[in-house]
Amino acid sequence: MKLLRGAWKLLVGIKDALVLVAMLLFFGALFAALASRPNRAVARDGALVLDLAGVIVEQPAPPQFNFGGDSGPREYRLRDVIRVLDEAKGDARVKAVVLDLDSFAGGLPAALNEVGAAIARVRASGKPVLAYATAYSDSSYRLAANASEIWMNPMGGTLFSGAGGSRLYYKGLIDKLGVTVHLYRVGKYKSYVEPYTRTDESPESKEASQALYSTIAADWRDSVSKARPKAKIAPYLESPASVITAAKGNIAQSNLAAGLVDKLGDRADFDKRVAAVAGAAPAKSSTGFAAIRYDAYLKAHPLPTGGDAIGVVTVAGDIIDGKADAGTAGGDTIAALIRDGLKNKPLKALVVRVDSPGGSALASETIRRAVMEAKERKLPVVVSMGGVAASGGYWVATAGDTIFAEPNTITGSIGIFAVLPSFENTLAKLGITADGVKTSPLSGQPDILGGFNGEVDTILQAGIENGYAQFIDRVAKARKKTPEQVDAIAQGRVWDGGTARQIGLVDRFGGLPEAIEEAARRAGLGPKKVHAEYLEKPPEAWAKLLNDILSKDDEDKGDAGDAFTRIAAQRRAIFAQALGDVRRLATGAAVQARCLECAALAPAQPSAADRSLLALLMARIGL
Repeated sequence: MKLLRGAWKLLVGIKDALVLVAMLLFFGALFAALASRPNRAVARDGALVLDLAGVIVEQPAPPQFNFGGDSGPREYRLRDVIRVLDEAKGDARVKAVVLDLDSFAGGLPAALNEVGAAIARVRASGKPVLAYATAYSDSSYRLAANASEIWMNPMGGTLFSGAGGSRLYYKGLIDKLGVTVHLYRVGKYKSYVEPYTRTDESPESKEASQALYSTIAADWRDSVSKARPKAKIAPYLESPASVITAAKGNIAQSNLAAGLVDKLGDRADFDKRVAAVAGAAPAKSSTGFAAIRYDAYLKAHPLPTGGDAIGVVTVAGDIIDGKADAGTAGGDTIAALIRDGLKNKPLKALVVRVDSPGGSALASETIRRAVMEAKERKLPVVVSMGGVAASGGYWVATAGDTIFAEPNTITGSIGIFAVLPSFENTLAKLGITADGVKTSPLSGQPDILGGFNGEVDTILQAGIENGYAQFIDRVAKARKKTPEQVDAIAQGRVWDGGTARQIGLVDRFGGLPEAIEEAARRAGLGPKKVHAEYLEKPPEAWAKLLNDILSKDDEDKGDAGDAFTRIAAQRRAIFAQALGDVRRLATGAAVQARCLECAALAPAQPSAADRSLLALLMARIGL
């Protein structure tokens, strides 16, 4: 019997080994085939297609693929999109630029403004820019407004929602479950924990949110009006129901009459128009015109490497303790990248690109201290804020000699909090109690089973107040202000970039290129004689392969749904992300510097786990 079991295990092992070898051979062959594909970006003339089927981010996370599940929207790196557009405007092979915005999920306001400006530069060069979507959202129309022609499906229609909206508050549920939320915070505007301690938004939070969202909404309106003066957008923002009622519910015709779009037509009509401008499609092409694909064009135009090196490190996404992949700012990971760059690369200066709503206070300090090591080596340090640099993101920014931001960069939120649950009342509902022997006031504390005592509450609140004082002190020294002056503009309040500059939290307006130029100038170098040396961990070979596999370059494109379908999908994504936020708060760092208002301005990006959680909840309630 033992002999038979041994033989069976051997056979199973051989089978598993053969399967593994077969998979390796298959993926190796697939990788070789993908790598050997001709570079279509230089093989023919045509229209450069930006099929932005996903979100624009500062730093994409590694590609994920869930067998039998949703892998989520693709993430496009902001600087890559801008580089492609800037290369295209002077490339004779590119006869036009096509913006396929049917499945565009958005980006932070500052990022959209940067891409919009790059599209405007292409149009100013004399090249046609043609945009298409079944229905435009606020984000996609911000880009499309810069196009020379805007097309829309006649069965579609565009409505604008504007900045703001509702968020979930969980206190009623928490009370029903008997969970006790222990909150320790400093800053009357530090509202991140309010959903767990209130049933509605506090007056202070509403005041700050109203000011921020109104400024962002005004910037969107001004930017769209400047890019497309003939578009009558005011009625759609002020009285959309009246406008659509007057058009007898025909949103598309209403959009056309108001100058929001130039042409109504389906994708076949649009392809014919592009073919007339950029040339007909070659035989066996999946498109109706001669197309140059984004991924191929990006590969054909790599980053420059000449001149002296200006190091650029990216702090993108939630700031967490320990290590993390790209797209999430792991404190230890980013600190190691900085130190490795300082040790092994001939850097002349350092630019810190921040695009984060914050997170762990400890991880934020870990990154800041690593940046300070560059200053100790007498290297100039310039901070470039992207779409958001709030809370922990601004904590990191205090290490810079100069801080750049966009007028609608979300910044500030100088505050700190900790939130811990205990379950003594929940257990009591089940008839369970907790007791034991204590040898000191802190024995077993914080006690999530029996409840916190006053001693630990006092200590934790004192620790948070000390953390806030450290935050204030760092900002005061960096911005050459007194702690009292910083405290007056801190208190956890979030500011737009324009206001942040007025109150001294930001030095100058500009994006990453301007920050690199400033770093070069401070290092005594000519801006044209340097290149950006990005301090990033190179993607694994499997990640590159998976990215190629998931690329949608050769797929036929279907229409993404009308305005109502798009709005419903956005609401589902927001709900899934909100459920995930509860899970992340419960499992993340105890002491955090994080911004609540920031999330409402970014496209909802629920993770695979968030979407699975939503699916499970909907299944449980029979939806």
